[in-house]
Amino acid sequence: MPLFTPGRRWQPPYSPFKKDTFGRLLLRSAEVVTKGPIFGCRMCGNCLLQETAFICPMECPKGLRNGPCGGSTSEYCYVDKTRPCVWYHIYARSFKMGRESRLMEVLPPLDWEKVGAETWGDVVGQVRQNGAGKVFKGLLSGSPQKRSETWEGVFGPVRQPDWWQGDSAYHAPKSSEPASELERALRAGKFVVACEIAPPLSVSINKLSSNIDLVRPYVTAINFTDNASATPRMTSWASSKVAIERGAEPVMQIAARDRTRASLQGEILGACALGVRNVLCVTGDSPVLAPRPRGRMDINDLDSIQMLWILRKMRDEGRYLDGREIKFPPKFFLGAAASPFASEPKFQALREHKKVNAGAQFFQTNLVYDIERMELWLNELARRDILDKVFILVGITPLKSLKMTRFMTEVPGVYVPDTVLKRMEAADAAGNAQEEGVQIALELARRVKGYEKQGIHGLHIMPVGWEDIVPRIVTEAGLLPEGVAA
Repeated sequence: MPLFTPGRRWQPPYSPFKKDTFGRLLLRSAEVVTKGPIFGCRMCGNCLLQETAFICPMECPKGLRNGPCGGSTSEYCYVDKTRPCVWYHIYARSFKMGRESRLMEVLPPLDWEKVGAETWGDVVGQVRQNGAGKVFKGLLSGSPQKRSETWEGVFGPVRQPDWWQGDSAYHAPKSSEPASELERALRAGKFVVACEIAPPLSVSINKLSSNIDLVRPYVTAINFTDNASATPRMTSWASSKVAIERGAEPVMQIAARDRTRASLQGEILGACALGVRNVLCVTGDSPVLAPRPRGRMDINDLDSIQMLWILRKMRDEGRYLDGREIKFPPKFFLGAAASPFASEPKFQALREHKKVNAGAQFFQTNLVYDIERMELWLNELARRDILDKVFILVGITPLKSLKMTRFMTEVPGVYVPDTVLKRMEAADAAGNAQEEGVQIALELARRVKGYEKQGIHGLHIMPVGWEDIVPRIVTEAGLLPEGVAA
């Protein structure tokens, strides 16, 4: 076990993809034998130890470099339960050391030309470029500000290459004109209701079309998942196109798990050309949840925050990641997932804050069954002064059975309180578990509506194949859109 990392075993280092000079290979060998035993270094060639409280984020099975996934817990990593969640420990140590502000910087994805190589050569190069004498003098200065500036002058360009230039500032959307009807409704101050529909498992769109027609009058937008649980279905963009043809407003979900940086940029251009105007970026479930045979489970090319950063710059700056100009940039309303219960509220609030800074304009939360704990999370967002910068849609799912309720207690990032579990157990014994699940959903919907002036802007219903319950929930919760009769 490495000395300064919570990981329980050392992972083998990456191997370089190219032949290198003898000097570089010597540096690589020195870095492996020193940083390996101390930090569990895997030689990613893009070191972030200083930003992550000296715990290597490449210990994360997903390889996430900007914070935890929505399944983060203090007990273990849901991908590999023999390991702790490395990002939980990064957050805990950063807050303890007073270094949590360093976690706000949007960090770049791996530069695969450097993977398997060392980082020290780049540091030495920056010292030479700045002047070794000047750097040495600055680091020994009696001024903390001078020492900090000198340090950043060396490590900043290594950490933030020219093609990325991430920061920790908020980036408001360039255009004030709503890109979609969902954005228009939210900006108008309406309490909106969105709904999720799972894409079909075949090429037939009959059931998909009927579900869209069923919920369309009751909701402002319909979200289409992107291979949830890493299980293949019809693509989200194709389902979104069907929704557009049937007069509905789609939210296209796009998971980092299945995307490279090239496919992400190409796919968003195609989706916008087809009329998609709402995009929800998620990291995506690990293939550990998928049926066998499973795909590669080592690292993602991107995380959700990096996706937000790339897409925001494509839209607002009209440029690809490689710097090329986009003559006709895409226009869209950019969203992200939020997980109020995945970890400690202050940890999740920092993660959500970083997403807002990167470009998220709206959140769809994970399932909420505990309003009081949701309020703790909201309070942490308020302390970060971001509630006026993002629209929040709270996710609920009606429980159809006791079996489903017990399954939800095992879903990463979902918390089901004992009161709900006991109600469903009693209802199951009485033979009316399904109706009790609907009543719980109605109670939650009404309580969520009560937070309309406190940072909550809508409801996101995830029926999990029970689409015909959506009209009843919307109607009985008093959330019918204007002009729609019960």
